[in-house]
Amino acid sequence: MKSTSRLWRWLGLIFVLSFGALGYLGWQIYLSAPPIPKQVVAANGDVLYTGEQIQLGQQAWMSAGGQQLGTVWGHGAYVAPDWSADWLHREAEALRARRLAEQSEGGQALTAADRGAVDEAVREEMRRNTYDEATGTLKVSDARARVIREVAEHYEGLFGTDPKLDQLRDQYAMTAGALPEAEHRRALTGFFFWSAWAATTDRPGEAGLSYTSNWPHEPLVGNTMTPSAAMWSMASIVLLLAGIAAMLWLHKGEGHEEEAAVPAADPLLGAKATPSMKATRKYFFTVIGLMLLQIGMGAITAHYAVEGQSFFGIPLAQVLPYTISRTVHTQIGVFWIATAWLATGLYVAPLLSGREPKLQKLGVDALFWALIVVVLGSTITGWLGTLQHRGVDFSFWFGNQGLEFTSMGRFWQILLFVGLLFWVFLLGRALWPALKKPSETRGLIAMVFLSATCIGGFYATSLAWGQHTHYSMIEYWRWWLVHLWVEGFFEVFATAVVALIFTNLGLIRAASANRAIVAETIVFLFGGILGTLHHLYWTGTPTSVIAVGSVFSALEVVPLTLIGLEALQTWRRSKGVAWLGAYMWVILSFVAVGFWNTVGAGLLGFAINPPASLYYVQGLNMTAAHGHAALFGVYGMLGIGLMLFCLRGLYDRTLHADRFLKPAFWSLNVGLAMMVFMSLLPAGIYQAYESITKGLWYARSPEVIHSKLMETLVWLRVPGDIVFAAGSVFLAIYALYLLRRSPARQAVATGALPATGR
Repeated sequence: MKSTSRLWRWLGLIFVLSFGALGYLGWQIYLSAPPIPKQVVAANGDVLYTGEQIQLGQQAWMSAGGQQLGTVWGHGAYVAPDWSADWLHREAEALRARRLAEQSEGGQALTAADRGAVDEAVREEMRRNTYDEATGTLKVSDARARVIREVAEHYEGLFGTDPKLDQLRDQYAMTAGALPEAEHRRALTGFFFWSAWAATTDRPGEAGLSYTSNWPHEPLVGNTMTPSAAMWSMASIVLLLAGIAAMLWLHKGEGHEEEAAVPAADPLLGAKATPSMKATRKYFFTVIGLMLLQIGMGAITAHYAVEGQSFFGIPLAQVLPYTISRTVHTQIGVFWIATAWLATGLYVAPLLSGREPKLQKLGVDALFWALIVVVLGSTITGWLGTLQHRGVDFSFWFGNQGLEFTSMGRFWQILLFVGLLFWVFLLGRALWPALKKPSETRGLIAMVFLSATCIGGFYATSLAWGQHTHYSMIEYWRWWLVHLWVEGFFEVFATAVVALIFTNLGLIRAASANRAIVAETIVFLFGGILGTLHHLYWTGTPTSVIAVGSVFSALEVVPLTLIGLEALQTWRRSKGVAWLGAYMWVILSFVAVGFWNTVGAGLLGFAINPPASLYYVQGLNMTAAHGHAALFGVYGMLGIGLMLFCLRGLYDRTLHADRFLKPAFWSLNVGLAMMVFMSLLPAGIYQAYESITKGLWYARSPEVIHSKLMETLVWLRVPGDIVFAAGSVFLAIYALYLLRRSPARQAVATGALPATGR
């Protein structure tokens, strides 16, 4: 493990093998995904749905908000129901009621045995797979066909304007007329029926195992957790403990290398900011603006869980319905974090190489305005497309695709992909002199460039699905983007940049950093690439996905156990050096990243990742607790730390109002902790109990979502939200002080602010 070149070879091997396995399992998902029948017919020959209607229904749901308006197979928003679970329960209840009525037609009272026989008959009928692969026909009984029509009427009215469902729409935070066209509403019911059918009917030749591995939990139809899910959950826990033990043993066995001698003065004090480095200033101020927008949209979105159409009595949903506010909240969160990281790359590249490529500033300026066009354009067209019901084609190409974290239309995705490739080009040409020149930090610089190349290249996965792609495959490719792009390569990129920052500040030795970053990347990608599959347990995938996903998602947690400790050690070392006081809030931001990596990504992440846990909590607030703690706590604080470092070098040491950074840092972190542990996590635990005891449909029903306890927990977000928002305001005030100071006093050096900074 002392040979860096050997580590690079191991990294290459793990990269190739892991992606090979992920690709192979993707092919298996494609082959075994729930079939879309050419037609669904009753025993008497009446056609209920065609395959074209089911596919159109998928598009219609996405154009109405999709994963921003409830969930299908557990992925999406949490106020409206999981439509697959909701349809399944409604159909099973209605079929049971019809069968009971048939049994008691003579007026005789039914015994417990009679009712038990009816329950068993309903389970058997709904689990029996009557799909004929040869003809592509799915046949149902006449009684079930009548029930399907009854349930379909409910959803047609719900997504239409039926006044009898106004209260339910308000509880779901839905606007009336979500799908104005009757054809689309009818097709939507076909998609919901199909998603519920796939969730309960047995796979061919596998009795008691549905296409979604018996998810969601629904006792009426015999949907209970499978033995394989329980066994692989136990295996993942054992592997987690073994992995942590091995990591600690190796870490201790390596011994302590000689610590770097911290310089007597700031090594970056004399560095000159090039024109392209100065051009990144506007990126960072935009980051703060987008962050404020995301927080505002988050507050509105959370409030809709109590008042579905209003914000403290204001009928805000008329112009900003839940589907739009949540889309902006999730999408802008990714935008501002990514922008902070992209700008950091553009800032540090000339700093590391000591060279400013020709026309680099022009490229940095052009990229900024291109990103502004994508952010504003995708947000505005998504808002208009949803509000004006522009239809399925507009939704896919320009509006809101209805996919969580990847909602922008395909046109904007293509532009963003081109922009990311241009960013890689700008970064590469600025880093090229440093990559060619032998040095102790060349390995770190190479890791920055390779991860940046993966960031640009792997965004192509957002283009992998089309309007008619099977929903299982959309989820497969979507998680390539969300998990691998955001949680994978961006994290490697940022970790390498942080290692370079610490190396240049003299906090760690370059040789140690080189080995550490490659080793950590190996460990992270070993679990992280195939750990992507833990998002896909219940999305119509084969059981092999549960086995591989549970094992490798457990291994994802292993390196996180040491990150918090390493960050704390770095902070302790820095406290004894006076000039490092200038970087106090930069380093503390990285310490916060270590804390939230351990708690948010590690502890809360593993709490939901094992199949036995996720079977009951997918689509509940347990996931939201993990998501908030990991997305902002890890990636957000990392972006803020990188931004503060760059701003240190972009403005003279006398211009920084550091007195605002202390309340900003503590308010953001304390507010996030209050939000997660006072509201989201307790709400998730309450829902998990209801899901385990009665079924997922009930945990997501208005009876639970709008119960007194649940609404109290929503209101308990307010204190944390206020503290958190105050932190962002202090950060904005800090930025405004930089903007208000005289430009003549802005230095060209990347000097650090002394510990006595104002």
